[in-house]
Amino acid sequence: MTPQFSLAHLTAIGCAPPELTYIAARTGYDFVSLRPIYMGLPGEPNYALAEKKEMLRDTKRALSRTGLQVLDIELARILDEVDPQTYEPALEVGAELGARHVLSSIWTDDRNVAIERFHQLCELAKPYNLTIELEFLPIASVYNLAGAIDVLQTVNQENAGLMIDAHHFHRSGDKVEDLDAVPREWFRYFHLCDATKNIPTNKEEVARILREERLYVGEGGIDVASMINRIPEIPYSIELPNNKRAKALGYEEFSRRCLISAKNYLAAHPRKYESPCR
Repeated sequence: MTPQFSLAHLTAIGCAPPELTYIAARTGYDFVSLRPIYMGLPGEPNYALAEKKEMLRDTKRALSRTGLQVLDIELARILDEVDPQTYEPALEVGAELGARHVLSSIWTDDRNVAIERFHQLCELAKPYNLTIELEFLPIASVYNLAGAIDVLQTVNQENAGLMIDAHHFHRSGDKVEDLDAVPREWFRYFHLCDATKNIPTNKEEVARILREERLYVGEGGIDVASMINRIPEIPYSIELPNNKRAKALGYEEFSRRCLISAKNYLAAHPRKYESPCR
């Protein structure tokens, strides 16, 4: 099976969705992953396509002209202060654009709230034929594989799955062998990137690196091959923000190099192990 790749929006966050789509097409990606849920983070552009109708039309036009598909949209965070219902306009936009998945993460320490709202998000996504993919992050409330499995088993939704990010898996300290216990149907795509082997002890530094200083696949110290050998063959979304390189190279050339390095890494590390079916 030939690997398929998506250009994740965070890799070239300064590009609006139409421009990101054209860049993804010109540099050889199979999909594009968009960020139409505005989170209001410092320095983050607002690409709320449900509100920006002209940008939405331009995005549809870019997808039509390039033939690219939308792999996923993000980021539907579970927060104490946010009602998941507010994400429905973005879900509708995702469906309009032909997206397959919605990325989510959990940032409330109240387990009951986390379960209730993640379940609600899954229900909201069903009429749009979208799956909800739970991502754990070392700086979030659900920060490791065990926590994510607990949520997914509890909500027990057919359209809920698990999205592994190479950076986050490494930083969480999880073991690749633990992936064998995860139901195969939970895996729908994987975030590909690299980072230094040494894990910062400072949470702020972990956050800074994951948002602005990830490395080309194979350049850092993460054993990415061991992770992907434990999961089914699924699309790879390259989420590799590196502010310095993007500024020096420009988003298009940087995105091209991200893809080339990923392909070279996978070619040098062919799959040797297939996890058991469950």
